[in-house]
Amino acid sequence: MTHITLITGGQRSGKSAYAERLALSLTDHPVYVATAHIWDDEFRERVRRHQTRRGPQWTNIEEERHLSRHDVSGRVVLVDCLTLWATNYFTPQAPDQAPPDVDATLRLMQAEFDRFTAQDATFIFVTNEIGLGGTSANALQRRFTDLLGWLNQYVAARANDVVLMVSGIPIHLKSQQPPTAP
Repeated sequence: MTHITLITGGQRSGKSAYAERLALSLTDHPVYVATAHIWDDEFRERVRRHQTRRGPQWTNIEEERHLSRHDVSGRVVLVDCLTLWATNYFTPQAPDQAPPDVDATLRLMQAEFDRFTAQDATFIFVTNEIGLGGTSANALQRRFTDLLGWLNQYVAARANDVVLMVSGIPIHLKSQQPPTAP
């Protein structure tokens, strides 16, 4: 039976560490799906720190867009993160290409999410709440904030559990079964 947990919060709120502890509390051999595209050296270092924190018991998959091409049936799967996944859909593939339409991009992502979570697995998704701050003066940033906010709402509506991380403290917003959490 499919079970979906969404873990959200601000940058450096403890989302990923909490998600990893949750996955390890559910299985000895979780799957880690990294959606990150390495943009620069600073981000490469962030990825390296995340990898160092995880041990050899993890099955690692790097997938920037097409999550559903991976068979994870029967597994506990941590997808880190929806924000970077959305960035991969929203960022132009060529320097002279305009960013895609927000509504069309959202529909593509919703369909991909649905295909991926149609598998019988336990899914843990990490995302960012980037819309809690002020409204950006940059139109592109506002469009991305809209996209991620609507994607987060879509995933949260389908999730069994939703956890908001604040300063390393998990706040359970939605729970259809008590977490066996860390």
